[in-house]
Amino acid sequence: MANIRDVARIAGVSVTTVSRVLNEHPYVQEDKRQAVLEAIEESGYVKNMNAVNLSTGKTGMIGVVMPFTDHPYFAGLLKGLAEEARFQRKKLVLFQTDYEREQEIAALEMLKHKQIDACIFCSRSSEWRMIEPYQTYGQIVMCEEIEEEVSYTFINQYQVFMNALNYLDQKGYKRIGYCIGRRSGTNSQARERAYMDFLKSKHLPFNEEWIFDNSYHVQDGERVLKEISSLVQRPDALLVTNDQTAAGILIAAEKMGFSIPEDLGVMGFDNHPIAEMLSITTIALPLEKMGRNLFKQSLQQNILRKEVNVKLIERKTI
Repeated sequence: MANIRDVARIAGVSVTTVSRVLNEHPYVQEDKRQAVLEAIEESGYVKNMNAVNLSTGKTGMIGVVMPFTDHPYFAGLLKGLAEEARFQRKKLVLFQTDYEREQEIAALEMLKHKQIDACIFCSRSSEWRMIEPYQTYGQIVMCEEIEEEVSYTFINQYQVFMNALNYLDQKGYKRIGYCIGRRSGTNSQARERAYMDFLKSKHLPFNEEWIFDNSYHVQDGERVLKEISSLVQRPDALLVTNDQTAAGILIAAEKMGFSIPEDLGVMGFDNHPIAEMLSITTIALPLEKMGRNLFKQSLQQNILRKEVNVKLIERKTI
């Protein structure tokens, strides 16, 4: 395989000139630049990117940690991340973890060993104490509000959830439950605090049976509705933290004899296409915008925080 000296010999220039052309240095005479480019084609020379990375200390690759990619929420984030990466002429290294901590640490180990330049956490199961030591090796960015010295892009989950609960209350619903993905997640904990504070402010009792976790997909909606149908005291509205499960509830309701919103009001999250198709009242999250901002933060060395606004979309399920 040809090396840089072979290119210099064929082009009749110095190795320094070849290096400048390869690195797109502006101060190279045009005739010499063309001679180098022709010599590269003739010799079949291929730039050794490992050597380049060693010399610059950068790989041009950013790690993205997310539990799965087949859910519209994470797919929306990933689309924004990929678009910004392409614009910035960087590449993504995707770690699909299924919330396994070993996989999350594997991504951080790649950061430690300079195989990626930064690491973006779209969601996580690892405690911050496990992640924090790796900040020494590169920029770490979170997709959540966190009381630590780290960059993040976030939605104020507490306030958004509280606003949604108050909206349902104003619509006349008093027995409000909610569906969640993981009750242990940071965002889920913020939502739970909002829920408990809402109940307290309205002097309403807490009913554990009205909280439905592990709700991610359309098929989970049918499971939730079956659980509701078995209850002696049922909720009259559900705040569902993703449109997929909300859609599943609507589909199952037709089969099980529930009338939406008369028997059960349903409010989703994310504003995915399925919510528009089924006319689901929902909270629109600007996921692609969030993904773009997360990527921009990964390229910065200083600590940056960005709150993203959401929008209530009123349709027919409330």
